Amino acid sequence: MPAPSSHRPALAAAVAAALAAGFGLSAAAQVAPAPVVVDLATRPGVTQRYLALPPAGPAKAAVILFAGGQGVLDIPDGADGPRGLQGNFLVRTRALFRDHGLFVAVIDAPSDQKGSGGLGAFRIAADHATDIAAVIADVRKRSPGVPVWLVGTSRGTISAANGASRLQPPLGPDGLVLTSTLTAKAPGKNPRPGVVETVYDLDIDAIRVPTLLVYHRDDACFRTPPADVPALRRKLSGAPRTEAIEIEGGLPPRSEACEAMAAHGFLGREAETVAAIAAWITGGKS
Repeated sequence: MPAPSSHRPALAAAVAAALAAGFGLSAAAQVAPAPVVVDLATRPGVTQRYLALPPAGPAKAAVILFAGGQGVLDIPDGADGPRGLQGNFLVRTRALFRDHGLFVAVIDAPSDQKGSGGLGAFRIAADHATDIAAVIADVRKRSPGVPVWLVGTSRGTISAANGASRLQPPLGPDGLVLTSTLTAKAPGKNPRPGVVETVYDLDIDAIRVPTLLVYHRDDACFRTPPADVPALRRKLSGAPRTEAIEIEGGLPPRSEACEAMAAHGFLGREAETVAAIAAWITGGKS
């Protein structure tokens, strides 16, 4: 098992610098451009919506955030923020990513999946990768010259892995971050009917970009066991660089183990977790 980030001096120093930079930019964050709702025509009769949060200054990198659950954020026409999954780790920390100098895109479910109750098995579909490719291309236009990373949490890791495994340059991402990764199917009867996919339903051997795995040592969700992280890292044999960062501590859970207000969603350690991700994808320059 990789050592916790606090036990690696270089990474700890980078995280500390990232935290200082992020919180030191509070004044700059106040003058960041307003969020923008973007609708893209991706497949015949289908639109893909996302919420764009540009940083106050030039972006160091761009991140496309994939929430867990059914992935339906219900982003309204205004830029007030998602109405669904507001407590999700990546949804509630989107501004923290922006404050580290990142262009942020928070992706909703495509129009043809909202009425069906959410993404479900669509997370492993080729059409999902088509939609993701369109978002990557649009983000590159809005934030040119910087790497674009896919960042998923919980069930969102399946979507992020889909994009990274199916899309190769120049259509694909430049990097991948998986947090609280879905690696395990339930033994016997699934206590959550309809929740059956994992990242192993995708050809993760085909992932050819740097990949960061982030997990909480106390994550008690039966779908995302911390003990699975070393095997997942070994499976990412095609990635040119991998690392696993362990987060510990935080607040007592306010939800059940597989929901966001628990160690599964890095409750009480949001700032440190985002800082670690930002430091890794920017080479500690966040």
